[in-house]
Amino acid sequence: MRWRTVLLQYCFLLITCLLTALEAVPIDIDKTKVQNIHPVESAKIEPPDTGLYYDEYLKQVIDVLETDKHFREKLQKADIEEIKSGRLSKELDLVSHHVRTKLDELKRQEVGRLRMLIKAKLDSLQDIGMDHQALLKQFDHLNHLNPDKFESTDLDMLIKAATSDLEHYDKTRHEEFKKYEMMKEHERREYLKTLNEEKRKEEESKFEEMKKKHENHPKVNHPGSKDQLKEVWEETDGLDPNDFDPKTFFKLHDVNSDGFLDEQELEALFTKELEKVYDPKNEEDDMVEMEEERLRMREHVMNEVDTNKDRLVTLEEFLKATEKKEFLEPDSWETLDQQQFFTEEELKEYENIIALQENELKKKADELQKQKEELQRQHDQLEAQKLEYHQVIQQMEQKKLQQGIPPSGPAGELKFEPRM
Repeated sequence: MRWRTVLLQYCFLLITCLLTALEAVPIDIDKTKVQNIHPVESAKIEPPDTGLYYDEYLKQVIDVLETDKHFREKLQKADIEEIKSGRLSKELDLVSHHVRTKLDELKRQEVGRLRMLIKAKLDSLQDIGMDHQALLKQFDHLNHLNPDKFESTDLDMLIKAATSDLEHYDKTRHEEFKKYEMMKEHERREYLKTLNEEKRKEEESKFEEMKKKHENHPKVNHPGSKDQLKEVWEETDGLDPNDFDPKTFFKLHDVNSDGFLDEQELEALFTKELEKVYDPKNEEDDMVEMEEERLRMREHVMNEVDTNKDRLVTLEEFLKATEKKEFLEPDSWETLDQQQFFTEEELKEYENIIALQENELKKKADELQKQKEELQRQHDQLEAQKLEYHQVIQQMEQKKLQQGIPPSGPAGELKFEPRM
């Protein structure tokens, strides 16, 4: 459904996300030329994970709102700005009582989940006496002042939070990838330090050999170019390259038939190009780098084609892009193996951060060890006292026996032996 696709692709279209299921225009193609084309089932398509820490809550709210006819009708007439501004959120006041009750329950569950997360974090830090209600302020996708009711403010906050978070999601992924590459290089250099000169030279030689092996791959077509799309048309779709038609291509790869190419559908187009460079069976090919390359390709195509920046490509946008000179005569595409991920200065700064973190962890480990030793000392002391106590009891019992006094029972009562 269009509305599900959009909200979970780019949340200021929580909008179209909640819009209607649009019927795709039938594709006029010669099906005798198409190989392995299967119709998309009418079953509900599972939306992709947005990567947000409140992803499950977001999906559940969408599912519930979808059931309200009035809200769906309003969304059909709404534009992007109306939704982003929060005006549409006011319509929540008019949804059915049944829907509001479900939304209230979802919010209570989400607040409970966040409180558990806070408690777990504080417990790990051994922090006590904190105001959990105050700490809920750090979560800006719901109104923490009213934890029991889902109001129009909650919908407004959810849309704005998801919009902002998704806008920064790709940037965050790039930053995490950069850290990954720096950590990989840091660990490689640290490992080399542990080797003697001969072994070190062997490892460095092997490293350079693997780099060259990885760089030795077929030419990668410019993402979104005619050459790249024609290759998909021929090798994936099984069609004659001489019959390449952009409109038909769009319809074929609009997998869920919602009238858009979303981010997942676009990324699927780059699989053939990525397979030229990366093979999971090869030691020299890093699959984390492959996903970064996929992200770069998708971002590039989106920047070129997605003119209204809603993270969805319409047929109109797609066809206009095929009319540009860049579509027919693109620049060469530089793959990641031609890129420098970080400078030496950045690596040194990152290593300093790692060193500080390691020192902090060491301090905590030393503190925990001291606590463990103290607990063990107290345990040993209690065991010694317990042993001393039993020895005293035994000595007292022996004296009583020597004096002809019956021994005491567990509660101190006198025990008399029956006469035979």
